[in-house]
Amino acid sequence: MTATAEPGTAATGSAPPIVLTQKRIWLIFSALIAGMFLASLDQTIVGTAMPTIVGDLGGVSQMAWTATSYLLATTIVMPIYGKFGDLFGRRWLFLFAITVFTVASVGAASSTGFWEFVTFRGLQGVGGGGLMILAQAIIADVVPAKDRGKYMAPMGAIFGITSVAGPLLGGFFADGPGWRWCFWLNVPIGIAALVIASRYLSIPSHRPKTKPDYLGVVLMSSATALLILITDWGGKQYAWGSTVIVAMIAALVLAVAAFIVVESRAQEPMLPLWLFRNRTFVLTSAIGLIVGLVMFAALGFLPTYLQMATGASAAVSGLLLIPMMVGMMATLITSMAAITKTGRYRVYPPLGALVIVGAMLWLTTLNAGTSMWIIGGMLFAMGAGLGLIMQIIVLVVQNAVTPDQIGTATSANNYFREMGGAIGVAVFGSIFTHRLTEGLTDAFRAHGADAVGAGLDPSNLVPSVVKHLPAGLHDAIVDAYVNALVPGFWYLIPGAVLAFVLALFIPQVTLSDQAGMVARGEAVMAPEDPPRADSELTEKR
Repeated sequence: MTATAEPGTAATGSAPPIVLTQKRIWLIFSALIAGMFLASLDQTIVGTAMPTIVGDLGGVSQMAWTATSYLLATTIVMPIYGKFGDLFGRRWLFLFAITVFTVASVGAASSTGFWEFVTFRGLQGVGGGGLMILAQAIIADVVPAKDRGKYMAPMGAIFGITSVAGPLLGGFFADGPGWRWCFWLNVPIGIAALVIASRYLSIPSHRPKTKPDYLGVVLMSSATALLILITDWGGKQYAWGSTVIVAMIAALVLAVAAFIVVESRAQEPMLPLWLFRNRTFVLTSAIGLIVGLVMFAALGFLPTYLQMATGASAAVSGLLLIPMMVGMMATLITSMAAITKTGRYRVYPPLGALVIVGAMLWLTTLNAGTSMWIIGGMLFAMGAGLGLIMQIIVLVVQNAVTPDQIGTATSANNYFREMGGAIGVAVFGSIFTHRLTEGLTDAFRAHGADAVGAGLDPSNLVPSVVKHLPAGLHDAIVDAYVNALVPGFWYLIPGAVLAFVLALFIPQVTLSDQAGMVARGEAVMAPEDPPRADSELTEKR
């Protein structure tokens, strides 16, 4: 790592370094938190309001695009923001992301047609992906790794909070003031974050010495789009063996192969292949992918079961996930505090994976008679395991690379987690849907008279109707959901076990005493907080 710059000098020699006072760091952090809150909230707030939105805008038959457009844009831009932040500096990119997200929110709130709305949702994703990645990279620029835990814990908690607050707010706005307030809400928060970041986010801009890898950007974006669309359409809009899906899979393979060739030759590759020789990067990326797969697959369909079993609305079912949020925040805050105090992190990822394995095994005991208290305990355990992994592996991978690669490594870790989630939802969804269709068919066949009397069809069941069905048919439908959901957990357990095994090999690297900007000679710590000597990146075996 580079030595700390002396006051009054800079790495470029063109400007004095920035003085990072504690006040400046907290002001920067407030802008980052606001940005992450906006991006994370918009992943969940639309779900419960969606039936109202598509009904008003006339897009019921194309409803899936409202979520796909945001996910697709977010995932594509993550590695771009990460790499370009390393090359050009993160200040203007962060301001750009906030501006795009806020303007797109105005557009979504003002939309009069369905495809207009989908377009603005995609633009929101362009801004949201940048807000999530740049916030994690910027905090690494201004806070040393050994002190970063106390800032990353609240960042991680944002995801837990919005996973509950989003559905509740979406349902509230849809039933009350109107669904457009799901997006008007973003405007004052976005403006406040923009003002704070403009004033206090004093991060230098760079001029890269080599041409950015634009061909790599195109190929990686193409591969990402293909994978997202394959997992989203496969088994739903098109059969897995259809010409469309097979052609897209072939195109994906070609795009990945071309990307690898281009990256091996590029002067400034989008995703440097040498990173895959870094053991910490490879292990944390693999763990992120696996945990993303297990988490999104397991939790993606559990709310549907909870709605059917309890008769709760989509908005209220979000409250049933509060135990998971509490578990995640408890272990995240506790582990990050311990890491800040001791500098030791190696024990937490394998422990978190073990807790997830235990939670998954517990979930396999789920049945129609399981009480909500027991289900709450299961979700608490799952959240506790996730809290010991998700943000910690981001801190670990940031500490394992040089300061000029922090954005690339951070975005790659998040990217692999999102890819794991997309694959997990697709695979688990296929298993769940197939078994559920068989189960509901059997339930309707066994209780035909009750089903005919209620005018039901297996393809359009809703919780509010199922709740008031005769006991026999109600229990049969709930059992169908249980029998479709529970076996899928057994398929996910080996993945959680693999994450545990991989986590055992994460090396313990001394956490740096220097923030990224300090190590690059672009900043100095305030006189009241002088930097200590930088530690060598040595592995303790």
